Amino acid sequence: MSDVVVVTGASAGIGQACADRLHGAGWTVFGTSRRGTSSGGWTGLVMDVDDDGSVAEGFRRVRGEDDRIDAVVACAGWGLAGAAEQTSVSEAKEQMETNFWGSVRVVQQALPVMRSQGRGRIILMSSIGGIIGLPFQSFYSASKFALEGYAEALAYEVAPFGLQVTLVEPGNVRTDFTRNRRDVVPLTGESGEPGESGESGESGGAGPADPYREAAAKAVGTMERDEANGVPPDDVAAVVERILRAARPPRRVSVGKVDERIGIIGKRLLPYRLFEKAARGSLGI
Repeated sequence: MSDVVVVTGASAGIGQACADRLHGAGWTVFGTSRRGTSSGGWTGLVMDVDDDGSVAEGFRRVRGEDDRIDAVVACAGWGLAGAAEQTSVSEAKEQMETNFWGSVRVVQQALPVMRSQGRGRIILMSSIGGIIGLPFQSFYSASKFALEGYAEALAYEVAPFGLQVTLVEPGNVRTDFTRNRRDVVPLTGESGEPGESGESGESGGAGPADPYREAAAKAVGTMERDEANGVPPDDVAAVVERILRAARPPRRVSVGKVDERIGIIGKRLLPYRLFEKAARGSLGI
């Protein structure tokens, strides 16, 4: 009997690459997304990670077909671009709802099954942006920073039941994530009323008076170029497969080009001011 894995965000990008690779490696894969599509061979399920009932129903369907869950790979997520000052609370909440609370919902559905089995692997898709704050993507970084803390604490709690938790921290990856990134609708003035959208194709813009417009366009433009030249999503999927096969999986694994991964080490080792000075150019500021 092959091991059973639930992969969220499986309709595209990293999630799809993980579902495809694990299916090819012999896993029984349930790939979930809002569309419920499958790229072939594995079972596609409709699941909206923003919705408690949808997640619960998705896991009921998994249990109905295979009364076990050996692993969860939580990949569902998206990005929000714009100045922190100009991001409404509702937009920020939407970002957190998917990237953080979506993962929490999935883990909470999987844990009772895994505990009863006495074994299970949980892989949460974080980001280098969960280690290094990304300018003009502050709430994306906030969602990933939150995921890092959640996973670290969760690992202590579930280890006595034979469960393992790993954070995967990709750098730039060539996926539809770039095209699907949303721009904030900027707030203007002290009243906090929504402003007009910027010119077509420019992120974080609210017209000529917008004090963040130029810096936001440069920073997000740099990020988009780096993503276009990033690693293919299967590189991340290959790391996920190695983690699932490992006898003692690591708590954190970074994936990406060497210069991006060095940034994680630099933040942990360098004095903060020196790290910030070195990071500004690569972050487009």
